[in-house]
Amino acid sequence: MVEARKIDALMALGALTGIVAGTYGGLSSSGAFERPLDPLGLALITVAAPALVFRRRAPLAVGVVTVVCAVVYYACHYPGVFAAAPALVSIYTAATLGRRRLAIVLAVAMDMGIYGLIALSDTDPSPSDGFNLLGGWLVAMVVLGEVTRNRRAYLHEVEQRAIEAERTREEAALRRAGEERLWIAQELHDSLTHSISVINVQVSVAMQLLDQRPERAREALVAIKESGHEAMRELRATLGVLRQAELDAPQAGLARLPRLVSRAEAAGLPVRSSIVGDRRDLPEEIDRTAYRIVQEAFTNVLRHAGPATITLTTEYHPEKIVVRVVDDGHSGGGAAGHGMGLIGMRERVVALGGSLSAGPRPEGGFGVHAELPLGERP
Repeated sequence: MVEARKIDALMALGALTGIVAGTYGGLSSSGAFERPLDPLGLALITVAAPALVFRRRAPLAVGVVTVVCAVVYYACHYPGVFAAAPALVSIYTAATLGRRRLAIVLAVAMDMGIYGLIALSDTDPSPSDGFNLLGGWLVAMVVLGEVTRNRRAYLHEVEQRAIEAERTREEAALRRAGEERLWIAQELHDSLTHSISVINVQVSVAMQLLDQRPERAREALVAIKESGHEAMRELRATLGVLRQAELDAPQAGLARLPRLVSRAEAAGLPVRSSIVGDRRDLPEEIDRTAYRIVQEAFTNVLRHAGPATITLTTEYHPEKIVVRVVDDGHSGGGAAGHGMGLIGMRERVVALGGSLSAGPRPEGGFGVHAELPLGERP
């Protein structure tokens, strides 16, 4: 706003200087019968030109003042066409501000005023008179003002779209960051919770057998060491994904189910596993999610079911893969049903467009049933 006022003040000063210099210098003619510029004519110029300082804030008042001064100036037969410049600028300004009707009214008023004076004159205008092009200049000011206004509106719209696009990109980046944090939390929860649960079980076994059967306690300690190494490998693999690094540690997937089963059996949980259908490679997200569901289900059995036998079924269908984990423990559905593990399972499955059901079974124990669509047809 301050910058615009400075520009208007400089324009008014330049217009006043140019009009006075051009008029006194005789650089243009307004007709055959001109009178010398006297204090009245100079006053009309010095009123019209400085009024341009307020052309943006008061376009109506400035337009009326400049047009009236121009008509009176030429009615008094003062020389030069430069005195019409403030009126032309005010008409242009009105158009750029969206005051199209005001710009047209001012242009018509000035046109009728000037050409009315010419019509009432005793002599016809000569081809060299500057007023022959006045009508064209008035139309040009209105059209140029409209073009300028439309261009400014277009540039403003482009700028707003750019700002909106930047805001959208920032929101998308924040959303992706949130999704990545959730993914990290899920991966760490599923892998570390399972390993810690196995370690807790083996520690309990080792403490019970340390004095009575030290050779069995040694086996439990070996299992604890392996569980710790497995947890470290999964942690490095998760962090490696964040760094986008190539790691030697295998990614979580159904190919690692035999190792998961052996760890559960080492912790004292017999596992009966079966595969239905032809085993095949799965998309990475589907493969990892299916493995994490089985892993979390095993963890819940370790933590909540007590002595139990696990039945693991993996079914390969053309359009989906089904993972089912059931146990015959005595309390599998209680505490497990209210933990973060099942919530994480459901979030993973829903994110892939699948479905998950988990809860106590009528015949006892707890069951987890997940279906993950493969997004392909035979």
